Amino acid sequence: MPRPSRKQAILESLAHELAAQSGNRITTASLAASAGVSEAALYRHFASKAKIFEALIEFAEESVFSRINKVLSESQETVARCYGICYLLLAFADRNPGITRLLLGDALTGENERLHKRVEQFFNRLETQLRQVLREAGMRNERESVVEPEVAARFIVDWSEGRLHHYRRSIFTTSPMDGLEQSWALVVKAVF
Repeated sequence: MPRPSRKQAILESLAHELAAQSGNRITTASLAASAGVSEAALYRHFASKAKIFEALIEFAEESVFSRINKVLSESQETVARCYGICYLLLAFADRNPGITRLLLGDALTGENERLHKRVEQFFNRLETQLRQVLREAGMRNERESVVEPEVAARFIVDWSEGRLHHYRRSIFTTSPMDGLEQSWALVVKAVF
C-alpha cells in the first residue's frame, strides 16, 4: 500500500487528534508532532490552521455528498431516500469520530468564524437535499410528509445531528448506528 502524501498524513493526524483529545484545543505544534513533521512543513502544505480544518470539512462534504446521488438513483421511494441520506451521514460519522467533533463545532471553539459558517453550510446543504427529496414526493403523488417539506427536512436533520451529539457525548463509544432502524421508525411516524 503506497504511503499517503504528507498533506494527507497531516489531515489524518488532525482527524485522529480530534477524536483522541476530547475538549482540548489542538495546536499547530501538537499537530505537527503527531504528523511527524515540523511546523514549517505543516505551513508549507497549509497556509493556516484554519485551512487544515477547512480541508477536513471539504473531505466530509465530498465523502457524504458524492454518495447522495447513488442513494437517489437506487430508490425512487421518498422514505428510503431520506433514510439513505441520513444513513450516509451517520455511517460517515461512525467511521470518523474526529471529523464528527469538527462537524458538531466543538473542535472549532476559538477558531475562525469562517469555519463555523462552513459547518453550517454542510448541514444546510444536507437539509436542502432532504427538502428536495420531500418536494419531489409531492410532484410524483407519492407518500408525502404530513408537514411542509421545509419543516420535515429540518426535523430529519435535527434528528441526525442529535444522534451525532449522542455519539460525541458518549466519547465515541455509542455508535450513531446503534438502534438506527427503530429510531428511524419513529421519525417515519412523525414525518410521513
